[in-house]
Amino acid sequence: MSHLRSRRRRLAAPLGLVLALATLGIAPAAQAVTPADAPAASTQTGPKLPYVVNTRTDHRTISAVEKAIAKAGGEIIVTYRQIGVIVVHSTNPSFGEQIRKVRGVQSAGATRTAPLAPAGITQEGGTDRLSAAEAAQLADAAGPEQEPLEADQWGLRAIGADKAAKINQGSAKVTVGVIDTGVDDTHPDLAPNFSAGQSANCVGGKPDTTPGAWRPYQPSHDHGTHVAGEIASARNGVGVAGVAPGVKVAAIKVSEPDTQLFFPESVVCAFVFAADKGIEITNNSYYVDPWLYNCLNDPDQRAIVDAVNRAQLYAKGKGTLNVAAAGNSNHDLDADAIVDDSSPDDSTPVERTIDPHECFDIPTQLPGVVTVSATGPKGAKSFYSTYGNGVIDVAAPGGDSRVPADTPSKNGRILSTLPGGGWGFKQGTSMASPMASGVAALLKSKYPWAGPSALQAMLKAQADNPGCPAEPYDPDGDGVVDAVCEGGKRTNGFYGTGIVDALDAVK
Repeated sequence: MSHLRSRRRRLAAPLGLVLALATLGIAPAAQAVTPADAPAASTQTGPKLPYVVNTRTDHRTISAVEKAIAKAGGEIIVTYRQIGVIVVHSTNPSFGEQIRKVRGVQSAGATRTAPLAPAGITQEGGTDRLSAAEAAQLADAAGPEQEPLEADQWGLRAIGADKAAKINQGSAKVTVGVIDTGVDDTHPDLAPNFSAGQSANCVGGKPDTTPGAWRPYQPSHDHGTHVAGEIASARNGVGVAGVAPGVKVAAIKVSEPDTQLFFPESVVCAFVFAADKGIEITNNSYYVDPWLYNCLNDPDQRAIVDAVNRAQLYAKGKGTLNVAAAGNSNHDLDADAIVDDSSPDDSTPVERTIDPHECFDIPTQLPGVVTVSATGPKGAKSFYSTYGNGVIDVAAPGGDSRVPADTPSKNGRILSTLPGGGWGFKQGTSMASPMASGVAALLKSKYPWAGPSALQAMLKAQADNPGCPAEPYDPDGDGVVDAVCEGGKRTNGFYGTGIVDALDAVK
């Protein structure tokens, strides 16, 4: 399964307690030793791997740990002192084991299982790019007050965004940061609303704000541009419209240039950068590679959860609401067990059975993150969308290729912008999350005083809940129930508190 999300369960008390203790700097470190007594680097060398080392945030501890890292054969790439996360490269095969014994280190581990090459997306399937002839044909079907391709944007109408635009298109003082594969800011639908000053390339863990560094490495890396267009394509008579066509959109690129994988150090960089640049909302249509689920009993995976959680909590503390896709595995995140046969996705996957209450999909299952499931043209849960009672916060249109839309093309997927000035259809919870982010941006525009918690509460309050389906969920019609919706009209596992409503948000 692709890690791009074109997926969260609220953390169980034990994890919340563990992370709280770690943040406070009182989590026990195994056989803690002083930095001066830290083991020297192993004489053996192995492949160069990146690590995250998580410490207390006081200056003395960080400085001492930095010295211990060097002694253990680590090369510091960047230190995020505000959250106590240090990104390190090392060829010492025992680096993680050694550095975890250093006093002040609360967790540490490798962020991938394959070596660094020289130099997860929640999208279901590929991209259906519009030809020039198809775009022209769609434009002929546009109404007098519609963008040229808006007739095929069934998702906008499903959440009332077309009507909301006549009341409030959003404020240019609100920025949504797209943490993704990069955004083509030269696209005519995106250029009017693009915020270059809040954009960067965070691949590798350190921000690069060189002009254009935030753009996709390749035209085929179109995921981030599609997401950005859903949020804030301008109503300028060019192509499509965004849910919040008056807000700003920024690009924070975190995907690797060849694999498009999203590694922890890059995501940590993105959350910290977004927070420090005053970005009000981040959209996260991916899971952090290489693990679909990160289990706390594994020291490497525990360190990944710790590092990314510190970063997203830092962003929340600075006023940023983080919105994330629920995933495309049709998994029940409130189940007793889930079979994960896709991890690690940077080397050879090994089938394992995990408990989603103890092993977590991040950032979607981190505390305070808004989790979004996907719906199709008829308002039902999309066939691929992950779900879970007490897990999903809200739902939004993400597309469903099995359900024809009441549009000129009949395409049940989501139409948005692509690099190079084009447009195309995609589906996935990757496409649902930016719809919800756009509605959150409209709410933030109307209520600029609202912090992340208040904004999340309002986003959930204005949603419209259809309730669990009356019939067994069998979208492919093979007689096998593919998912079970638990809960009621107020909140349930398919839709959370409901499908977001842009018109209610502005009214």
